[in-house]
Amino acid sequence: MTVFDDLVGQQAAVAQLERAVSGAADLVSGGTGAGMTHAWLFTGPPGSGRAEAARAFAAALQCRNGGCGHCDSCHQVLAGTHPDVLYVRPSGLSFGVAATRDLVLRSSSKPSGGRFRIVLFEDADRATEAASNALLKAVEEPSPRTVWLLCTPAPDDLLVTIRSRCRLVTLTTPGTREIVDALVRLDGVDDATARAAAVAAAGRVDRARRLATDHEARRRREEVLSIPARLDGLGACVGFAARLYEIAEEESKAITTALDEKEKGELRAAFGEGSTGKGVAKAVRGSAGAMKELEERQKRRATRVKRDSYDRALLDLAAFYRDVLTLQLGADVERSTGERSGDLERIARTTSPESTLRRIDAIMECRRRIAANVHPQIAMEAMTSALLVG
Repeated sequence: MTVFDDLVGQQAAVAQLERAVSGAADLVSGGTGAGMTHAWLFTGPPGSGRAEAARAFAAALQCRNGGCGHCDSCHQVLAGTHPDVLYVRPSGLSFGVAATRDLVLRSSSKPSGGRFRIVLFEDADRATEAASNALLKAVEEPSPRTVWLLCTPAPDDLLVTIRSRCRLVTLTTPGTREIVDALVRLDGVDDATARAAAVAAAGRVDRARRLATDHEARRRREEVLSIPARLDGLGACVGFAARLYEIAEEESKAITTALDEKEKGELRAAFGEGSTGKGVAKAVRGSAGAMKELEERQKRRATRVKRDSYDRALLDLAAFYRDVLTLQLGADVERSTGERSGDLERIARTTSPESTLRRIDAIMECRRRIAANVHPQIAMEAMTSALLVG
């Protein structure tokens, strides 16, 4: 087993990365390092595993055995604790220039024990224009042993000047069978549950894993998908918009609460809380500033997670109407909301393809409004009203 085994349906990307790992080993040994470069751009649709691929690549670059998956170095990189790998995931909706300049400064130091100094920047498309310009300078003139791994949904999400200095790694949407096999093999999920989750996730491995292993995630999705068949008046539109908002809030809270408590516990332990001895009390008192900074980061992350939760609910609704449209057009395709076959068939029979397209457009417009900082519940009320009218 290697660090690349978890990348579902990404054989071409894995082969590209393995060649680069061989080139990196040659570079460390004093060779030319053919196939290796200092900046990489990982792109692919949501759920394709961009960040997972970048992390596996980072582990393979630091591993003396090319990413064995068993050594201390591999474990540290995959766990996010390797001292020579800087992990960056914007906690808010954007990543500013001050944070980017600090990151560039930290990236320029020599590796303390690993073979490279690696910056793994998830959601690099969240960098502001000023931050992108600061990042460009570092990518243009990197330190000899610094490697930048940038992750975005599409190449166009970054400045063309940054893209041109990166080697592109393109990930694709994995097939249902590939996701099923991964859930059974890696997560111990039974075949029937794995297949239902894989179909529902429509190619998103992370979403499939959550649906397969989390009963509450499945319940929330089922409630969202029940809404189209129950929209029978303006009162229902307002009520279901409020419920959609609540469902997204519940999901984001479930994701962030456990993570927040874990981070706070680790910070308290780092400052010696619960320990005894000389200087412990002073250290614990000194942790107040660090705790406040952590709480601010957690608030920004909570905002981003909420946005992601709203988006998941809206995409589930869009998938429902997409399946209605396939029935109306007689398309023989896999339907990600097939468990609602009764509702799908009734709505397909009593509405037109044109009205279905208008409903999908209303959902997409709701996503755009939320991204533009319209209050989610207000945007959802407008959307459910449009879903009723068709």
